Amino acid sequence: MITVSVALLIIGLVALVKASDVFVDAASSLATRLRVPKMLVALTIAAFGTCAPELAISFNSISSHNVDMTLANVIGSCIVNILLIVGIATIVKPIEVKERTVKRELPLLVLVTGTFFVVLNDTLFGGKANGLSRIDAAILMILFGIFMAYIFFTVHAHKTKRGRLPKTKYTMGFAILYIILSLATIAFAADIVVDNAVVIANAFGISQKIVAMTAIVIGTSLPELTMTVGASRKGEFDLAVGNIIGTNIFNICIVLGLPTLIYGGFESASFGIIDTMVVLVAALAYYVFGRSNKKLTRKEGIFMVMLFAAYYAYVLSA
Repeated sequence: MITVSVALLIIGLVALVKASDVFVDAASSLATRLRVPKMLVALTIAAFGTCAPELAISFNSISSHNVDMTLANVIGSCIVNILLIVGIATIVKPIEVKERTVKRELPLLVLVTGTFFVVLNDTLFGGKANGLSRIDAAILMILFGIFMAYIFFTVHAHKTKRGRLPKTKYTMGFAILYIILSLATIAFAADIVVDNAVVIANAFGISQKIVAMTAIVIGTSLPELTMTVGASRKGEFDLAVGNIIGTNIFNICIVLGLPTLIYGGFESASFGIIDTMVVLVAALAYYVFGRSNKKLTRKEGIFMVMLFAAYYAYVLSA
């Protein structure tokens, strides 16, 4: 049984890497042919597509009243996405950040993350327990509406531009087809990796807490990892940066906000100020590092990975 799980785990990882590689090329081709910035494709198609595993887990866990799994899913994913994934991608190849991203997309990420920090930490404002209410979830959904309005107006503004199209790897039809197929493969492969990682962990007697914060959280972030590192390696920096920004906004507003709005609020004693503070610090670091010289350097990438390691050491020792 363990041998089969290990084999499936390896197959899943290989499929993730290959599918993410195809997605980057297809998304880049589609953005060029639609005459919209690649950043917008990353903020929408890439981000929403790679969030599918987290969204499925969130709906399942909130509907079954396992709210700690939901918070572990969202908080862990947001931290992993920036500190580990962007950190690793930056170490592989320093990431260039455009002026527009520093002035618009990254501040939006900080706004959403800061709001998440405030609405979850009720004890900081006189509440008896930390948690999320339907009103809090509605606020997050409103922020997501603002984010989507920004995307809509930006796309509209750029579609008026005309000129000779540069050569792309795929035609528009094949780009759309490969995006759909690669996202489906990414979601399916992520499930294979997570499921078999849990089987292996249980077989060796690893605690459910460690499984939740490692196999589940890091496992469901594998699509973002392979896609971001692949985009960075190919010099598609807008895809690399935008994927993480869009993914974290989607995680907080939709993966957490939408199920809470549907099923009702909850309280949790397992996650608090330290966990949400790290989420906020990660977003601020992303903004500050991106703003400095419009580039994320290898030293900054190393710092991110070290901060990630320090937080996880705290989580696993608590």
